[in-house]
Amino acid sequence: MNTFTDTPATALWAKRLHLDVPLLVGLLLLAGLGLVTLYSAGGQDMDVVLRQLARLGIGFGVMLAVAQIPPSALHRWTPWFYGIGLAALVAVLITGVIGKGAQRWLELGVLRFQPSELMKVAVPAMVAWYFAEKPLPPRLSQVFWAVVLFLVPFALVAKQPDLGTALLIGSAGATALLFAGIRWRLVGYAFLAFIPTVVLAWLYGLHDYQRRRIITFLDAESDPLGAGYHIIQSKIAIGSGGVYGKGWLNGTQSHLEFLPERHTDFIFAVFGEEFGLLGAVLLLAIYFFVISRGLYIAINAQDTFRRLLAGSLTISLLVYVFVNIGMVSGILPVVGVPLPLLSYGGSSLVTLMTGFGILMSIQTHRKLVNT
Repeated sequence: MNTFTDTPATALWAKRLHLDVPLLVGLLLLAGLGLVTLYSAGGQDMDVVLRQLARLGIGFGVMLAVAQIPPSALHRWTPWFYGIGLAALVAVLITGVIGKGAQRWLELGVLRFQPSELMKVAVPAMVAWYFAEKPLPPRLSQVFWAVVLFLVPFALVAKQPDLGTALLIGSAGATALLFAGIRWRLVGYAFLAFIPTVVLAWLYGLHDYQRRRIITFLDAESDPLGAGYHIIQSKIAIGSGGVYGKGWLNGTQSHLEFLPERHTDFIFAVFGEEFGLLGAVLLLAIYFFVISRGLYIAINAQDTFRRLLAGSLTISLLVYVFVNIGMVSGILPVVGVPLPLLSYGGSSLVTLMTGFGILMSIQTHRKLVNT
């Protein structure tokens, strides 16, 4: 007897387009809140909203296209995708375009391309591919090679320098490794090794501006008009929102331009000021719903590759949200990580939607199981 192990049947159109309706609804809610907040953060400039709407259209289009690709094809293509991404990162270090003190882009005619964005998806996919046919939990030698797979792109991106993206890439690879069932004893050893690594990074690996960000995180008031200005104004904005907020379009910190980067990295401060604690709880509840749906897809995935990839992509979203909100709230250093589907931007949005397309592909392309 043949049965499908799928969830209850969704609408016919969603099945044909390989869309997971609960996940799609959560993403549309986040995108809608993002446009509403961006209209206020952008000084009620409709052009900013329309540009972001166009980018959202491209992002959802990419998600739809990726959702049509069967996970078996993603599995076959992963090594090529990862190899091309690594080659592009090396090319960036050799011939990359320099902007704002960093060498992060490749010039491809009329297009400027940031290869590090590719690796946010390629790295967890490659770790999942590596463990796909191996017995789990992995042996020590397998853990070593998996760590190499994500440490190499981590180092190349950190060299650009782009520490925020490097940390996201490293966390995505490490998450896939944890989902593979790495023994907790090895996790403990890794933590012990992490301490001297941090000391060496502080002494020899970090740039001066990165050290200043960490010092500012520990004591923002030590330089209130310089390095600490961003985080101080952000905390003022969030705190002044109170429980109910000042109301949409009524935020003073953003409209009077006290809050820098208000439509990109610090958009949560604008949201918190205008919608208050209740609005922030609602926003976090939607993120929680999307993350829960992603974990549900991972748990119900039908093979190791799908399970590891879906789990690591979902936890990557959690890391994005945690780092951004922690950054603007003053509990983490400022590292320039956007808030998914709310911050104004293009390349990171396309990468994010590619990940959601993979989740939808894993959920909707399910194998026929003989029972």
